[in-house]
Amino acid sequence: MAHDITVVTESELRKAVKLDMAAIETVERAFAALASGEVIMPPILSMDIPQANGEVDVKTAYIPGFDGFAIKVSPGFFDNPKLGLPSLNGLMILFSAKTGLVEALFLDNGYLTDVRTAAAGAVAAKHMAPAEVETAGVIGTGVQARLQMEAAHLVRPFKRVLVWGRDSGKAQACAAELAANLGVEARAENDPERLVAESQLVVTATPAREPVLKADWLHPGLHITAMGSDQSGKNEIDPQALVQATAYVCDRVSQCEKLGELRSAIAAGVWGNDKTPPELGDVVSGSATVCARNTTLDITICDLTGTGAQDTAIATHALKAAKTAGLGTIIQA
Repeated sequence: MAHDITVVTESELRKAVKLDMAAIETVERAFAALASGEVIMPPILSMDIPQANGEVDVKTAYIPGFDGFAIKVSPGFFDNPKLGLPSLNGLMILFSAKTGLVEALFLDNGYLTDVRTAAAGAVAAKHMAPAEVETAGVIGTGVQARLQMEAAHLVRPFKRVLVWGRDSGKAQACAAELAANLGVEARAENDPERLVAESQLVVTATPAREPVLKADWLHPGLHITAMGSDQSGKNEIDPQALVQATAYVCDRVSQCEKLGELRSAIAAGVWGNDKTPPELGDVVSGSATVCARNTTLDITICDLTGTGAQDTAIATHALKAAKTAGLGTIIQA
C-alpha cells in the first residue's frame, strides 16, 4: 500500500525553518527528554575515508513524545572546493515513530544541522550564561560562528559582539555581518585573550586541534560554549579550564569523552575517571545535582558535540514548518 513522503529541498527549508525561538524550544525539549533516560540514542557512526580526505557521520535518536525519529547522514569531503564543490552536504530522513515508514526526506545539505547546532548553543546560554550579558565574543569566523551569535542574542540580547579569527579579514567580515543582522556594535578583536576578558559569554566555533582559549583567561561571570570539538582530534579549550570552572556540562558525556573537550582533559590527566559531569539535559530539566550557575560570579563551560536527539527534534520541527508553509513535493512510495 502506497504512502506519501514529503521531499523538501534546501532552498525550501531555508524559507520554512528559521533560527528562532520555536527552533530553540524544540531543541530544548530534546535536551530535557535526554535527561529522562527514555531516549534511545546509539553512538555516532563515523567513517573516515582518508583516500578522499573525507568522513561521514550518521546520527539518530528516538525521543518518546515526538511523532518521528530522524536519521542524519553528514558527509564532509574536504578537497571538494578544489573541484568547485562544497565540502559539506548531507540529508535527513524522518521516519514515523509509530510505523517506521518514511515520512519525509530533507535534502538540506547540512542546513538543518546548522540550525539545530546554533539552537543548542542558545539552550546552553539560556540555562548557563549570566542573566545579563553586555558583551558576547566568538572565536571563529565561519557559518556556525555567525549563527551561534544570532542564537545567543535571542536568549541573551547583548549590546556588543567581538570576533576573533586566525584570518583578520574573515573576522572583520563576520563582525560586519553580525552588526548588520543583529543591530549591535561589533568589532574584530586581534587578541583572543582580550576578547575573553571583555565578554560574559564566549562561543568557540573552530576546527582547532590545539586550544584557542587558555585556562588563565577565565574570569568570574564568564560562560563558555565550546562547540567546535566534535571529532577525536579536535580541542578548543585548555583542559585545565574544565577543572577550574565552577561548572562543566556536557551535551552527552559518552560523546564528550570520545569527541569533545572532555576527551582532551582526560588525556591530559587533569580530569579523573571517577568524575562524571552533568549533562545539559539535566540542567534544562532541573535534575542536575550541581546547578550550572548559582551566582553571577560563577564560571561555566558547556561542551557541545551534537546529538542525534537534536536531529530528531529539528527534523520533526522542519516537517511541520514545511507543511504549514505549503512547501515540499509529495511522492508516493
